[in-house]
Amino acid sequence: MIIGIGVDITKVSRFEKWVSRQEMIDRFFNENEKKSCSSVVSACEHYAARFAAKEAFGKAMGTGIFGFDLKDVYVQNAPSGQPELFVQGKALELLKNKCEKPIIHVSLSHEKEYATAFVVIETR
Repeated sequence: MIIGIGVDITKVSRFEKWVSRQEMIDRFFNENEKKSCSSVVSACEHYAARFAAKEAFGKAMGTGIFGFDLKDVYVQNAPSGQPELFVQGKALELLKNKCEKPIIHVSLSHEKEYATAFVVIETR
């Protein structure tokens, strides 16, 4: 059963300032994301897509980005390259209050000026 869906789009150029200001990256992204994004040429696109995933998760939850730390929602790539969305801390608490055995699907895309993310939360 689908619990919620969320989608978000963000402008990649917004993250050019963030990448040059480490405190912004530290504020919104966890260590796993920082490692994977800083090692690629198009870091701004990768950060933008991951930030869009955090926003899309909040929309799928029906809470927006309130009630949890954005660093508690993060994207990691599987060995196949497929993005996977993980939650911890308050975000995990909120999710478990919505459903007992959540499954989260995420799709990311970026193309020059924009990055987008789509999240579906379902229960087993």
